[in-house]
Amino acid sequence: MKIVLKAVILCCALGVACSEPVWAEGGASGNNELLKKAEQLLSDYKESEALQIYEQVLAESPDNVEVLCKASLLHSRIGERFLDETHKQEHFLKAKQYALKAYELHPEDAEPNYAMALAIGAKAMTSGPKERLQNFHQMKSFVDAALADDSQHAGSWHLLGRWYFKMANLNFAEKTASKVFFGGVCGEATNELAAEAIEKAIAYDPDNIAYYYDLANIYKEMKNTTSCINTLQQALTLTLATKEELELSRRCSMLLQEQQQKQKL
Repeated sequence: MKIVLKAVILCCALGVACSEPVWAEGGASGNNELLKKAEQLLSDYKESEALQIYEQVLAESPDNVEVLCKASLLHSRIGERFLDETHKQEHFLKAKQYALKAYELHPEDAEPNYAMALAIGAKAMTSGPKERLQNFHQMKSFVDAALADDSQHAGSWHLLGRWYFKMANLNFAEKTASKVFFGGVCGEATNELAAEAIEKAIAYDPDNIAYYYDLANIYKEMKNTTSCINTLQQALTLTLATKEELELSRRCSMLLQEQQQKQKL
């Protein structure tokens, strides 16, 4: 079953496969029609409505891991749209709760680990410096576990790339705090590893414009203008369906113009 979600920033890449039949054990047969309706709503990009149905199913079947993961991913995504911290935190808290429940039921499966990593990453973006670093350190183990179970999990490769990029570009204070409080992990993170990870995400899900935008920014940081331009040009050939994708396409176009001008100098 395909989760037809596409994220925009750190918590951004939800178009990944989810096919473990055991996950449906918690769902009663009477929920099948509701789940079909939710899938149709997702196909129509009506995510809030789909989330309501998933939570309705979970009220009756709280151990349905597939639905727990989908509800978690939707809360992470929807939370990013709010500007006020209160609504963000409410959605991120629910995302973490659902992901944790799914993880407790199937701790070795890719999707619960991915949902955990995404929820922790979302929380990190609204946390103070120390808690943010703590969350980034925590999410890495879940990303690794997801990829250990499914080496073609595009969303997890994207998160891994984002993690490498963040840790490779910590400022001095963040590097010091990382070393003091968490033993330091910056040495294993490089922009090159970040680019390689997101290239794999694109290989497994070539239609997610967020991956191209993030990869282009990594190449920009690496001062690899040619690769940055090539990535952006690929991004601008994609078919777009949502406001978020249109916004990312606009950003890609602006960055492309900037890089092309730089190349001429």
